[in-house]
Amino acid sequence: MGLFLSGQVYAADPCADYVLQPKPQNVGRDIVGQEMDVIQDQGHMLFAVYEDYPPYSWEDAGQPRGVDVDIAKIIAEDIGVEARFNFVSAGENLESDLRNNIWKGALIGGRISNVMMRVPYDSSFKCRVEQVVFTGQYAAESVAIAYSKAAYPDEKPVPAYFRFDPVAVENDSISDFYLSSFAGGQLSQKIQRFPNMVDAMAALNAGATKAAMGPLAQLEHGLTTKTSVHQPPLAGFAVSKWTLGVAVNFRYRPLSYTVDDAINAALQDGRIADIYGQYGLTFQPPER
Repeated sequence: MGLFLSGQVYAADPCADYVLQPKPQNVGRDIVGQEMDVIQDQGHMLFAVYEDYPPYSWEDAGQPRGVDVDIAKIIAEDIGVEARFNFVSAGENLESDLRNNIWKGALIGGRISNVMMRVPYDSSFKCRVEQVVFTGQYAAESVAIAYSKAAYPDEKPVPAYFRFDPVAVENDSISDFYLSSFAGGQLSQKIQRFPNMVDAMAALNAGATKAAMGPLAQLEHGLTTKTSVHQPPLAGFAVSKWTLGVAVNFRYRPLSYTVDDAINAALQDGRIADIYGQYGLTFQPPER
């Protein structure tokens, strides 16, 4: 018989209300730690990073570049192996990305990676996807507004300005959703949608729009002498900042512990902050 209580009830298990799939079984002693042995024997490990996603991960003349690439190299160096990269396209959602790249593989030509970079950390999502260990929180990301200095020589733009001024966003991004619903949809006619933030920032720098809204690092990466960026308060924006980490298959917890230790050390000694600085970006520490 159930027990009914008045008011909000908090379960002792924080994941009790989120288990929407059969709980994965623990692996046997013969499997635990096998992944670390294999990685060290073969001398390399594979990282899944998003393709064409500057300043985080992209290929330049065939060479991997980006913040996530350099952080992955720190992890591999700590383990004593070479970092190799699987550049992957974004799926319909994060759950499909994790399924295709960490614990199951795509139906056609899928490769399982040891670690997937740039995974947003969310406690409820962690509870729903139990095949993955979410660890190694290495940075935070937040939404900002880039703008034309000529268009806004005095006051920096806030969302209310975009009832009259054009603003660029990545199509179907959180910035797109936020501005589309802001003030009852009053900004809809001024939103210019682009396939990615690279194109959005190119439009801003070319004078085709007055502002662009998106993740701070992507805006900073696209700035020129004609543009700048700021972070005004965003009323009603519940997800304007989030924590980033990595994902590892739940069967290989020893690997996840080692990855987490490597990232913690790099946070403590400033190497991760230095990586952001090398790309001209503001480092935002993770909220642990």
